[in-house]
Amino acid sequence: MALVLFLIIVAIVLGIIGVVADGLLYLLFLGIVVLVVALVVAGARFRSGGRRPGR
Repeated sequence: MALVLFLIIVAIVLGIIGVVADGLLYLLFLGIVVLVVALVVAGARFRSGGRRPGR
């Protein structure tokens, strides 16, 4: 869970820097990629973590 939150924070920071800084638009796109990776990791963890073993 901490990894997902860290990736989301990194994505937000990269996005803000990419928008604000002139000529660093690639950081915005890199932030979007990091956000997508964070969502995929979160989805994989929540999907597999909620199942109970069968009896």
